[in-house]
Amino acid sequence: MALFQVLCGLTLMIVFSSKGCHSQRAVCGQASLNTRIVGGQDAPPGSWPWQASIHGSFGHFCGGSLINNQWVLTAAHCILGDVNSTVVYLGRQTQEGPNPNEVYRRVERAVCHPHYDDSSLDNDICLLELESPVNFTDYISPVCLAASNSSFHNGTESWVTGWGLNGTNDRPEMLQEVNVPIVGNRQCNCYYDSSITENMICAGLKEGGKDSCQGDSGGPMVSKWDVWIQSGVVSFGRGCALPELPGVYARVSQYEGWISSHITTDPPGFVTFRSDGINSDAGYVCPTTITHLPPLRTTTEDDGSIFAGGASVMRFTHAFSPLLLVLSVYIMVSDA
Repeated sequence: MALFQVLCGLTLMIVFSSKGCHSQRAVCGQASLNTRIVGGQDAPPGSWPWQASIHGSFGHFCGGSLINNQWVLTAAHCILGDVNSTVVYLGRQTQEGPNPNEVYRRVERAVCHPHYDDSSLDNDICLLELESPVNFTDYISPVCLAASNSSFHNGTESWVTGWGLNGTNDRPEMLQEVNVPIVGNRQCNCYYDSSITENMICAGLKEGGKDSCQGDSGGPMVSKWDVWIQSGVVSFGRGCALPELPGVYARVSQYEGWISSHITTDPPGFVTFRSDGINSDAGYVCPTTITHLPPLRTTTEDDGSIFAGGASVMRFTHAFSPLLLVLSVYIMVSDA
């Protein structure tokens, strides 16, 4: 073995705990232009260089995260059928106007989890292989992924990014960032009829007001541990940013083996995230009565969401629906 290979292997084992010299662990999770963290406003250019914008025939419909130079992680419910017309934009800051640091790639193929359940949204995770690799820059680089032995205790600070609906139900032009704490699965289950599985992770504020929403699906939830580590993939919620109703994400650490089995060249960088202290969720007991849960949506209720007045759903995914976009255009044209 060459001396370089020996030194490289030793360095990675000691410093990075990586799987090899061709792993993304040496470069993942770096955001050199991320000089501050705030929530609920425009993200400065280059703050989240792994953020992807996934487009179809009607424009942006889901987010994603770059995990090596040719693969993007997203939600399975975002990918329904043929991906020939799907394009991924990286380095994008705004959905309107110029993006000087942007590149785009068509999707070569999608590999969604074989046990994805579209009724419960369990295993809501999918890999997109790009038609060709991208070069890393200050504005385009991969995120690290939470390793299988990671722990995210109740209250762990996390950040979610995307172009989903904001608090006024508008589609923002600029990439948005919001910081939310992890909510333990035992507590989260109290508000989701015990449907939260070990493959899910929740996050949100007790008072509400900050959350992912429609259009954010597939995007990353990350936490900082020397480097930025992705803990979740935006999946679904019961409303957006409602009090004590956290958003639900696919738990990335559950899928280290599955992801590694499909990406054997330049594998993503998996990093163990360890929360400090005692997990306060371990002994959480649901309140005997929960009075603040919103009722199931009916076709006549108007809660300000894009489903208001037109769908009966208990929970909804955070993807933009192409059908709804078409209907919106039709309505606007008819009104004109």
